[in-house]
Amino acid sequence: MQHVLSHMRRAVDDYNMIEEGDRIAVGVSGGKDSITLALGLCALKRFYPKKFEVVLILLDMGYEGADFSGLQNFFSEKGETLNIVKTDIKKIVFDIRKETNPCSLCAKLRRGALHNAAIDFGCNKVALGHHTDDAVETFMMSLFFEGRVNCFSPVTFLDRKKLYMIRPLLYMTEADVKGFINRSGSPIYKNPCIADGNTKRQYIKDLLAELSKENHGLRERIFTAVKGLDNWKI
Repeated sequence: MQHVLSHMRRAVDDYNMIEEGDRIAVGVSGGKDSITLALGLCALKRFYPKKFEVVLILLDMGYEGADFSGLQNFFSEKGETLNIVKTDIKKIVFDIRKETNPCSLCAKLRRGALHNAAIDFGCNKVALGHHTDDAVETFMMSLFFEGRVNCFSPVTFLDRKKLYMIRPLLYMTEADVKGFINRSGSPIYKNPCIADGNTKRQYIKDLLAELSKENHGLRERIFTAVKGLDNWKI
């Protein structure tokens, strides 16, 4: 946990992600990134000089047979409550719309549902589990598929919702996250989506893995370029 907290606190401080009195919603998907984020923020709130609260939210997408009791028990044992919010996202995307390329619509609906849940729970910020590799992949996806140099910001304000998006795991790599989760004993909820692993992001992930074999430090150099983007500067 010390390794997680070290990286998390540096990102939080570098980009002023947390202020006194914040109530921060954490979107817990059940995957390794969101669980690391949730555990890290719950630990950080106990000693961070600026006092803040954490609200853990898991969106039930509506897949038949989904069981979140293991995750709820895991967080309960740590003194935290995992709030389950039911949605009809699976029904809308696959049953009603019958999307052949569902990722964009699904992501949009999940963002909207999480933002609305955060507001319902009285939160002013939403923490997302994006790490270094996510930033690098997003940057490359923008370059390859949109023809522009762009990436998400460490802190984003949503004017319509009056919410801030923060990404406290930005300085952790995917390998860091995997190492922590393997030691944490946390149950992992496997994404049941039929499109999982068959996306443009997976294509970029595989491409970077191949390029990195002959270009040591490639991801680190790309991340340095990402940090130079205008929307990353404070």
